[in-house]
Amino acid sequence: MTQAKKKGEPATWRHYNFTTAGPVDDYLYSRLPKRDEVLAEMEDYASEHKIPIVGSAVARVLQQLALTIGARKVFELGSAIGYSTVWWAQAVGEGGTVIYTDGDPQTAERARAYFARAGVTKRVSVRTGDALEILSEETQEFDIIFNDVDKEDYPRVLRLVAPRLRKGGLFITDNVLWSGRVAEKNPDATTKAILEFNRKLYDSNEFYTTILPIRDGLAVALKK
Repeated sequence: MTQAKKKGEPATWRHYNFTTAGPVDDYLYSRLPKRDEVLAEMEDYASEHKIPIVGSAVARVLQQLALTIGARKVFELGSAIGYSTVWWAQAVGEGGTVIYTDGDPQTAERARAYFARAGVTKRVSVRTGDALEILSEETQEFDIIFNDVDKEDYPRVLRLVAPRLRKGGLFITDNVLWSGRVAEKNPDATTKAILEFNRKLYDSNEFYTTILPIRDGLAVALKK
């Protein structure tokens, strides 16, 4: 006979105070296969210049999800130097398309050079400007829309996505745990935007959502 849980006690199946930080994080990354020369160089460049990228652990999740649903058309909201773009482009295969977006033409040019060296230029459509505006002009449906823009814009993104994503497609968003700040009692404006986004995404009747606690939190929403 099992002992009844006392009122107020944490559920035994929850891993309280467990995160993929420190030694566990080191172990997680140590198990990843070695990246090719271009991706490894992009990781070093991002570290040196403090450019945010999803990193290899999250990138493998993104690529696996794309392969799982047979994605051929991916739209990236916020692509920076194109690190995740390369992973998407590898996943969509010949004839597939990934739309890259960034507001800085110089950053986009650096990304183009990486795409050429990675052999995925023909699979990537580079767009410069406001990512949300570029998405709002799209009339086609995508298999995956990946959201990694300024966090204050996250609630706006949610309003744009559903009409441009096919049924059974995936809406994936990075940074939804925001270095743990989503649990703070007095969140700042940026964190409040993420909290609003997370709440509305889970409450949406159009999506089936799960937040994966990997790296900075990855929301994966399946369009019903």
